[in-house]
Amino acid sequence: MDTKILKVVRQGEAFSVQSSKQESGQIQKCNIVLKELGGKFENEYACTMLGNLAGCKFYEGDVVAATLRFSTHEYQGQTFQEILATDIVKI
Repeated sequence: MDTKILKVVRQGEAFSVQSSKQESGQIQKCNIVLKELGGKFENEYACTMLGNLAGCKFYEGDVVAATLRFSTHEYQGQTFQEILATDIVKI
């Protein structure tokens, strides 16, 4: 995992998805785009927030400390990058 100081670019609305790991069978999910500080060509990360974190609202321009977990998975012979935001705190 990697903790970074980032700026919020945009955040989508939270929605429910199926989860075999939850008693209710569903978990909240939300997508957020975060960008490194510095300029318009800095790295950007399209991240997923799950559970209670998905219910948190951040706004464009908010500066946050975020812990990101990077992983990959294969599906139908293709490899996909996943970035999960495990913790985000507004600074």
